[in-house]
Amino acid sequence: QVQLVESGGGSVQAGGTLRLSCQPSGSTADITYITWFRLAPEKWREGVAAINTGGVSIYYGDSVKGRFTVSRDSVKKTVYLQMNNLRPEDTARYYCAAAQRLIWSPLSPEEYSSWGQGTQVTVSS
Repeated sequence: QVQLVESGGGSVQAGGTLRLSCQPSGSTADITYITWFRLAPEKWREGVAAINTGGVSIYYGDSVKGRFTVSRDSVKKTVYLQMNNLRPEDTARYYCAAAQRLIWSPLSPEEYSSWGQGTQVTVSS
């Protein structure tokens, strides 16, 4: 089993930046992908950014391309989400999730079995 802890959320004004961190623990050797999702009130859970263990395969949701960057520290095993040019519509609770098997749709929440508790991001206009 994998445990995940997110940090780095907060409140910023539009155009601002935040960097989220996701720290996995437990059976981390089995992780194939770690992905950031977000959930806003009355919206579907949205895949934001995915990165595989090797850091070679990276995917972004259409709404964040060009503004968000996902990366990982191979030593600390931490996955980061750098969020630039934030918009009010980015307001949501952000979760990281880990997959421990081969997956086909890295931005689909159904692929993931381990989830963190989330961290809130609020962007004001």
